[in-house]
Amino acid sequence: MADMGNFWEDLRKQARQLENEIDLKLVSFSKLGTNYSSHKEFGSVPGEGVQSQSESAPLINKTSSEHMFETMAMEIEQLVSKLQEVNDRMADYTQNISVSSPSAALLHTLQRHRDILQDYTHEFQKTKANITAIREREDLMGSVQRDISAYKNSSGLNRRSELYLKEHDHIRNSERMIDDQISVAMMTKDNMESQKKMLSSISQKMNSVANRFPLINTLMQKVNLRKRRDTIIIASVIATCTIILLLYAFH
Repeated sequence: MADMGNFWEDLRKQARQLENEIDLKLVSFSKLGTNYSSHKEFGSVPGEGVQSQSESAPLINKTSSEHMFETMAMEIEQLVSKLQEVNDRMADYTQNISVSSPSAALLHTLQRHRDILQDYTHEFQKTKANITAIREREDLMGSVQRDISAYKNSSGLNRRSELYLKEHDHIRNSERMIDDQISVAMMTKDNMESQKKMLSSISQKMNSVANRFPLINTLMQKVNLRKRRDTIIIASVIATCTIILLLYAFH
């Protein structure tokens, strides 16, 4: 009976020791959640504070905090699991010590340890959920800030690209206008060459006709000579008459 009593006391000591360790771990774990909340509130200030805070916080600090969170959560889960095993052993002891009428003090002690375990488990799950939600919000805000920065950078690139495209379009339009002017000049040149060929052909035909009919050529030359002679005679008569009229007028 004394051995059974010592076994119960050993279980109670193990339970109290685990409960104290869990309590200390939960306090530190809760402080870690408070630090996450404070960091989130400070980082949510609009303006330059967000950028300066995010730029001044080293990447290793974030990694260290995440490692600390994972480590503490794993340690608390292991302690809670051990405490659950001790409580199960205590429950088995109360059932084996007196099947017909277990001690009320033992049952009360067992129920108190179970309540403590339940409270610790609830507090741990609540704190873990809060920290996880804060981390997810921080990751989302960081992603949004990165998207904004990327958008600003891409906006500057887009403006430069638009200027380059406009300049390229302007150059293409200028080249198109020059090509049109060259085409008009080439068409004018072709028309002038065509007219030159046509006039040359007409001249050649007239010379050919004149060579084929020399009498017509001679007749035309005589007609032109007579026309010149008549013109000279008429001019002489008019000049003579004018001189006579002038002489008569002065006398």
